[in-house]
Amino acid sequence: MKNLYVTGLLAIVLLFSACSTKDYNRFGKNIKEEMIVKKVSNEQYEKEALFEWKIAKGDRIQITAFNQSSADSGQLNQLLSSGGQRVNTIRVGDEGVLIGASGKVHLPLVGIVKISGLTEAQAAQALMKEYKKYLRNPYVAVKILNQRLFVLGEVRNPGVTLVTNGTMSLYEALASRGDLTVDAKRTSIKIIRGNLRNPEVREVDLTDFNSIRFSSLILQPNDIVYVTARNSKGSNIAFQEEMPFLQLISAILNPFTQMTVIRNGI
Repeated sequence: MKNLYVTGLLAIVLLFSACSTKDYNRFGKNIKEEMIVKKVSNEQYEKEALFEWKIAKGDRIQITAFNQSSADSGQLNQLLSSGGQRVNTIRVGDEGVLIGASGKVHLPLVGIVKISGLTEAQAAQALMKEYKKYLRNPYVAVKILNQRLFVLGEVRNPGVTLVTNGTMSLYEALASRGDLTVDAKRTSIKIIRGNLRNPEVREVDLTDFNSIRFSSLILQPNDIVYVTARNSKGSNIAFQEEMPFLQLISAILNPFTQMTVIRNGI
């Protein structure tokens, strides 16, 4: 009877442990092997290396327009001195202009201009063309402020990483979050890109040089980098979670053990 009781308690412990491990490793459990991209062609790599983000709705844009003609100084709201040369400049705040569903911005002097679908350089050229209608020698700089990607999982400081150059390498992204933890599974770094209803999932093995050679380590804004944990971490967490329960079982069984020792001693 006692053996049956002990066996039942152990079965309960194993059941709870298995559930904890399963819950911990739940991320990506429905991703099929054939859905994962592990090799990228040279053509695709070159295309990604030349990638430039295009302005889209929801982006915040910083626009600065300069005019080097002092004759037009009254048209702009701020006068600066640069190297002895009078330069007129207007700047849309550091928080930027939010691009709405129309893809247009409303700017002083030139009014409403559509810039969605353009790169930073293309948008600057488009705005410069508009400003030339009013200014003699304008110069426009455009910067996308909210380019970012997300690094999650087994990194020391998971969170949002700003992308300042249009693209970022996987190594830069991991380094920006403090590198991998000791529990990271270095053979399975997942990169999720695109529409989350139908995402593209890539997997990079950082321990295999040949795998790295044929992978694309170039990240784009809005990519999600997920570093999975080693299987042993799930087991360790499950054990820690069930430690109070194990201690309770030990306390319950301890009198039976002592009685057995006493009887055998007698």
